[in-house]
Formats: sequence, structure tokens, C-alpha cells
Amino acid sequence: MTEESEQNTPISFDDFLKVEMRVAKIMQCERVPKSKKLLRMDVDLGTETRQIVAGLAPWYLPEEMVGRRVVVVANLAPVKLMGLESNGMILAATAATEAAVPVLLSVPEGSQLGAKVS
Repeated sequence: MTEESEQNTPISFDDFLKVEMRVAKIMQCERVPKSKKLLRMDVDLGTETRQIVAGLAPWYLPEEMVGRRVVVVANLAPVKLMGLESNGMILAATAATEAAVPVLLSVPEGSQLGAKVS
């Protein structure tokens, strides 16, 4: 199966329910040294703060990220990127072209941190 056809494979509703998406606020953000693509962020999920590393540096400056409310996949298994542990994924919409700029899924200011997105 090709990568494209795998991405279009339907999943069950029960599988979808396993994905835990939550509202978070980016509290700190910095470029990852020796990386052109990665940003390291501390995000507040209401009951905890986590470190997330994301490949957004080509499109977003660290100072533009601080204070944003975003949607995070909170139950993704941790991974190491450039020696840093990433504990979640920030969701963005991206067109299917190489030049496409990822657009962060933003949440209104009044949304409670940690609120479940469904």
C-alpha cells in the first residue's frame, strides 16, 4: 500500500475516539539549536505543562507562537526529536502541496485549557 492510500484508509469510530485532542496554550517557544525546522514549546493543558517539539520553524517565529491557544493530540506516545522528548502534537491544516504553509488550528480565547475537542 502506498503512503497516500494508507492515509485514506477509513478507521472505525472507536479508533477515532482513542485520539484525545485537547485545548492548550503555548507558554514558551524557542528554536531547537542545530535544526532548521524544529520549535520546542511548553504548552499548558490546564492540569499539566508539556514539552512539544514541532516542525513549524520555517513558517512561525517563536515569539509569534507564545500565547496562542491550539489543539493538541494529548495521548500520542512520546518521541525524541533532536534529543528532545516531544509529548504530543500540535494540529495544523496543510494543503497537499510542498509550498503549503501549515495553518495552526486555533481556539477562541475563552476556551478552557485542557478542554476535550471532539
